[in-house]
Amino acid sequence: MIRMLMNSFSAKIILALVLVILIPVFFTSLSYYLESNSILKKNVRESIVQISKQTADSLSSIINAGINTSDFFAGNPNIQRATMHLNNSPSYEESWNYKFINSLLNNTVYSNSFVKIVYVFNEDGRGWGSGAFSETKLKSIRLSELEWVKEANRKDGELVWQGIQFDRLSGGGVNTDLVVPVSRVLKNFDTLENIGLVQVHLDGSSILGTIDKLKLGETGKFFVVDTAGKIMIDSDLRLINKQVEDPELFKNIVDHDRTEFEFSMNGVPYYGVKQLLSNGWMIVGTVPVQEITRQLDRLKSRVLLSSAVFSILAIAIGLFISNRVVKPVNQLTSDIRRIKQGHMKVRTVVRSSDEIGLLGNQFNRMLDEIERLMHQVKDEQSQKHHAELRAVTHRVHPHFLYNTLSTLGWLIQSNQNERASGVLSALNRLLEANMGKSGNIITVTEELDIIRKYLVILELRYEKKFHLELDVEPGMEGIFIPRMLLQPLVENAIFHGIVPKKTDGRILIRIRAAEGNMEILISDDGLGIGSRKLKLLNDPETAIASSEIGIGMRHLYDTLRLYYAGYSEWSITDGPEKGATIRILLKKQLEFVS
Repeated sequence: MIRMLMNSFSAKIILALVLVILIPVFFTSLSYYLESNSILKKNVRESIVQISKQTADSLSSIINAGINTSDFFAGNPNIQRATMHLNNSPSYEESWNYKFINSLLNNTVYSNSFVKIVYVFNEDGRGWGSGAFSETKLKSIRLSELEWVKEANRKDGELVWQGIQFDRLSGGGVNTDLVVPVSRVLKNFDTLENIGLVQVHLDGSSILGTIDKLKLGETGKFFVVDTAGKIMIDSDLRLINKQVEDPELFKNIVDHDRTEFEFSMNGVPYYGVKQLLSNGWMIVGTVPVQEITRQLDRLKSRVLLSSAVFSILAIAIGLFISNRVVKPVNQLTSDIRRIKQGHMKVRTVVRSSDEIGLLGNQFNRMLDEIERLMHQVKDEQSQKHHAELRAVTHRVHPHFLYNTLSTLGWLIQSNQNERASGVLSALNRLLEANMGKSGNIITVTEELDIIRKYLVILELRYEKKFHLELDVEPGMEGIFIPRMLLQPLVENAIFHGIVPKKTDGRILIRIRAAEGNMEILISDDGLGIGSRKLKLLNDPETAIASSEIGIGMRHLYDTLRLYYAGYSEWSITDGPEKGATIRILLKKQLEFVS
């Protein structure tokens, strides 16, 4: 039993794989799993989550400072009283209120490092502000038309938060102070009527500094969004008040409660983390996964070193067992080299009871089959060669060439040099195609170009106008077809259909995709074919046997048989009133678009 098992080539290969592959794969995989699991889960991700939590707490402290300041001013009776009597109080009292409120606002700002500016307005657009408040700028603004004022009135006392922006009412210059505004209406506690507005501006530079301190790899970043996924705080001020663009990131922010998540952006895997802030906003951090796994480089070095060591071990084991396992393979290799040199009568002799012996027997059978197929291919190539010779004889007819050259001579003698030049160009292109300069396989575009040049010659030859209409579906122009597949059919349409009626004619070539196949329709407005001839042409084998098929249709039949055996169809029909249509279906041709 053991001896039979050792005679099996599979057993020998398995033994080698166990020794050479299983050992390094096991230790490498185990080391990779333990190291990567420790780095990714315990170090990197836990660190990012912890940093995001600490930052969320810091931002929430700043936000809470704004909330507390807003609550203080909204509930201060002196602020309410001064706001209600701002317009109708005596000048002395108004002056005293002005100094008191300004002092209160400035003291509040100086005592809170997170509050940058505080403004208090009444409904008429008058009010107070801390710091470099410009009443002139306030008067130039119609408060009632501002969106945050409308939102504050709708919320009726609740806080209204806005994204980071530059203060518009500072007299210190334009775009000098970055702030995060929080606003609400002031109410008369006795009547609960709106009497004004209070707006607290948090220090935007301090908030951005807190966020910019966080580093996520080289390109990662943190930003703050509201509950609707709109960006409220970002170092790129152009993104403020815009919705998160990436749909997958937006869905993870708005629709899921997970603290950590992964997504793809522009095909790049990203890692994301988010934390809730005290005002309902969220701080979100994103970074490409590759940038947070750089610590795995050390592990990769270990893997490469281990692979090198085990590769050396594999070579040693391979050399040890090669004499027992590879010797029959070497015999086969030697026989294959002799066959490659042309000795097709060689037959291998492998004396082995394992799969190598079976392979030797199959190798000998394969050679017998190759010899049979070579004879078959030789016969088919001979038939194809004869078909191509018939096509060349048909396409470049000596009589037609003589008439064309005579026509050219007449044009030159008549000083119609421009027309003669066009005919020469068309004839040159046609002869180039017939001589095979472009090969036996060309694109649809090249074939149609040949037909256009060919029609120029035919129009001069028959002194008629042949209108060519092309309806080629986009994407079909680059498909490869045999050279001169369509040109003989166009000549047949002109010679047998249009010329006999002694008038100008029209030829339509329509090429389109049909369920993964290529369909070609060639129609003319000639005299038609007739029922007896039509029936005969639709049975080409019978027509060939009775010698009643023209060289053009015989060329089509041979081309399809040799190039598309079992993968083509063709048929001929008469038009409803006049003319004829040839339909060619080339199956599975859309796979060969250039």
